[in-house]
Amino acid sequence: MAGGKKTNLSLKQLALKANEIRRDIIKALFQAGSGHSAGPLGMADVLTALYFRILHIDPKNPLLADRDRVVLSNAHICPVLYATLAHRGFCSVEDFVHTLRTLDSPFQGHSNNHRQIGIETCGGPLGQGLSQAIGMALAARSDQRTWRTYCLMSDGELDEGQTWEAIMFAGKERLHNLTAIIDRNNIQIDGYTESIMPLEPLAEKWEAFNWHVIEIDGHNMRHIIDAVHEARAVYEKPTVIIAHTIPGKGVSFMENRFEWHGKPPNEKEAQIALHELRTLAGRIRSEHE
Repeated sequence: MAGGKKTNLSLKQLALKANEIRRDIIKALFQAGSGHSAGPLGMADVLTALYFRILHIDPKNPLLADRDRVVLSNAHICPVLYATLAHRGFCSVEDFVHTLRTLDSPFQGHSNNHRQIGIETCGGPLGQGLSQAIGMALAARSDQRTWRTYCLMSDGELDEGQTWEAIMFAGKERLHNLTAIIDRNNIQIDGYTESIMPLEPLAEKWEAFNWHVIEIDGHNMRHIIDAVHEARAVYEKPTVIIAHTIPGKGVSFMENRFEWHGKPPNEKEAQIALHELRTLAGRIRSEHE
């Protein structure tokens, strides 16, 4: 798999990088005046681990034939994908912060495929990403290629019937080169998932559809990395990683509040959020010393 590159960031450096990404998400959302806050902040650790320690990718060669593919099914959390790609070197951090959701920008409110900056697929209507990822995994298997497909999903989109058809099909096809990662943050736009459409027992449901299931703390870098390595070692079925996350992670007035699912911060809120995230960075440093 020549040409792909990973970074050598330590677990502490990965946690600090995720916090930088959170700060840029806040800046971009405030600048745009619209967008989703809770989900992007909650998934910053997962995407940082993926793009800086796991994926076979090359920012200098974004169309690398054997690159791993990432499908963002819950495309409304795209600010975290954009910010992570920018920090990884696929595009400019300043361009992301200042052009999110503006006309002709590649950084739209739901991700649109711009493979030259690392965005593989379009997203919008929930529940379709896993089907796209299955197609990619089938193509890789058919062509006997070694790259893997990762599908990032929300727990709320598991309300969609198409998702369960895709889960059933992937299990039937034993797509071991496919890993789904669920943002299990327990919120969706109208409230808490277990009030709107209960999902539990979630792990047992995926297992019944012939998936290997791993549950992790979605804010623990070691847990995230170890889970993906475990998924790579499973050869008889696809793997789903249920990442338990805190929506709005790092900003006290956003954490675990479904009201922040689709809401950006105003100027005062952004200032408070950035201050709290700077404080969080200090705690990350001290915890690893």
